[in-house]
Amino acid sequence: MAGMLYLVPTPIGNLGDISKRARETLESADFIAAEDTRVTLKLLNHLELKKPLVSYYEHNKSFKGEKILDRILSGETCALVSDAGSPAISDPGEDLVKQCAAAGITVCAIPGPCAAITALSISGQSTGRFCFEGFLSTAKKSRREHLDSLKGEQRTMIFYEAPHKLLNTLQDMAEAFGPDRPISLCRELTKLHEEVVRTTLGEAIAKYTETAPKGEFVLILAGAPEEVKEAPSEADAAARVKELLSQGLSRKDAVKQTATELGLPKNTVYALALEEE
Repeated sequence: MAGMLYLVPTPIGNLGDISKRARETLESADFIAAEDTRVTLKLLNHLELKKPLVSYYEHNKSFKGEKILDRILSGETCALVSDAGSPAISDPGEDLVKQCAAAGITVCAIPGPCAAITALSISGQSTGRFCFEGFLSTAKKSRREHLDSLKGEQRTMIFYEAPHKLLNTLQDMAEAFGPDRPISLCRELTKLHEEVVRTTLGEAIAKYTETAPKGEFVLILAGAPEEVKEAPSEADAAARVKELLSQGLSRKDAVKQTATELGLPKNTVYALALEEE
């Protein structure tokens, strides 16, 4: 009988955020698959747990994923962890979950720390609708193409970024969205020096040009403002009726089509059509 895969979230900074259920899951697992076994070992030492560890990260996920899958199929239970936060979110664990799903293996996620949601909740930006964009490409062309594709995005956007790439990312964002776009920069979440900077892209560039950024960042970028369409005028309606009449439509059909296109009452458009005669 096959075992199970547990996705166990780990603290994003404060070790006190590990839950009782997460600890119990790590303790009961046959082995733990970790992004960096050295980081996970520190956590296990803090929890006073001893468990077999196997490495599972971006550059060995293809080879190690098959081995982990074989062990689970043979009946073992695996706990998957990332260095911080919830595994499988902008993380190679995504592939292991897909492999388990395809093999009919039960996957269970333990709720817990997630940098994206933590940052969003304290950002001061709109939280009703949002999209997670993860890490941008290190290649400038790909990064700009990604940002250009989001120019019309009205939902709040969430990005992860490392300190040494932050300034370039902010500059590319300002080019794509304009320097006045609001942004909240959340760094060192749950740690001693946690900070949230609520500002604009232009002001953020000035700040981090003067002072080098430190710590891992979650960027919460405001979505594009909703476009306010101007109500069609009587002149617009009259001009559209005239245009449709010149194309051979009857007055009745021209009025009906104009009313539908412009969202105006048919009797109003009809009266305008009569005035144009």
